[in-house]
Parts: sequence; C-alpha cells; structure tokens
Amino acid sequence: MDLQILPLAVTMMAGPQIVAAVVLVTSARPVRVGLAFVLGVAIATALGVAIARGIFALLGQAFAPGRPSDREVAAVVVQLVLVGLLALVAVKNVVRRRTVEPPKWLGSLMEAGPRKAFTTGFLIILLMPSDIAVMLTVGANLVQHDVGWTAALPFIAATVLIAALPLLVYLLLGKRAQRAMPRLREWLTTHSWVVNVAACLIFIVLILAP
Repeated sequence: MDLQILPLAVTMMAGPQIVAAVVLVTSARPVRVGLAFVLGVAIATALGVAIARGIFALLGQAFAPGRPSDREVAAVVVQLVLVGLLALVAVKNVVRRRTVEPPKWLGSLMEAGPRKAFTTGFLIILLMPSDIAVMLTVGANLVQHDVGWTAALPFIAATVLIAALPLLVYLLLGKRAQRAMPRLREWLTTHSWVVNVAACLIFIVLILAP
C-alpha cells in the first residue's frame, strides 16, 4: 500500500465524525462512551476496507482477469470520479454555508451511553459518503498493488488514533481539557461546513498527489 494513502485517515474523521468524538468527551461518562465510540470506528473501518478490497478484486477479475495494468487504470478512473464528487460536495457546502446546521443527532450524544456511542462510531464510518470514498480508494490501492487486507492495518490504526484524540486529550490534560472541550464542541458544531470543506479538499489533494 502506498504511504500517501495513510494521510487519508485524516479525512476519515474530518467532519461530523470528529465532532461526535468531541461531543462524547463532554458528556457525563466521557471515558466509557469515548472508548465505545473508538471501538465502533475501529471495527467499521476494518470492515469497510475489507469490503472495498473485495469489491475491487471482483471487478478486476470480471473485467480484466490476469491483467494488472487494466485493473490499475480502472482504479484510477474510480478515484478520479470520487474526487469529482467530493469537489461538488465542497462547493455545495460553501454555497450553503449560511444555512448549514449540524445534524440533530449530534446533540443527542450528550446523553449517550456506551451502546449508542459504539453504534454511532460504527455507523458514522460506514454510512458517511466521504468515508466510503476513502475506503474505496484504499481498497482500490490494495488491489492495485496486489496485497492483502493486512497491508491496510497502518491506515486503520491511524484512523483509530485520530478518532481517539479527543479522549486522549481529555485523559492527559484533565481539568484543562474539561474547560476547553465544550468551547471546541460549540465551534465545531457551528462551523461544520468549514470542517466538511477542509475534509474534501484534503482528500482531493492527497488522491491527486503523484
């Protein structure tokens, strides 16, 4: 797997994903729900990458059996299509920035228990369009280099580490984090469009980088 794929872990958690992690850390049971959220993210990322690799492996066998060069071309085409879609998403967020509101489910996380936190971490990865795009890119890269799912473990680990950052900051900084996290939560929820645009742009730059 290319090392340039690793930074895509940043886009996996950019947007409502990292906002959810921050919100959970400001809840009544930050450690328990934070750990449950991170576990959900870890399982979903591993599962998503495995599915994405399987899809591209089947496509490669169906349309270009025994021809790695054709599979590489197909993977590049898919990646460029994903970049185009993300560019449209970024433009949409900029145009509608004054009317964009944070998802209502983010507010409900303040009262979340470990089960809901786990479910949120799991679904927020598997159902988020930007994360699906990233995992498809990783899956295509694995097939392109003819390597197994385990080659994506560094990417999965990086995604999990980023998901755990709010919890780690909370544990390391203690009371200072308790004072700072609510302010960070409020900024992220009111400027969600900025985070979404940044995630799209980072993804586009990384995927187009030589």
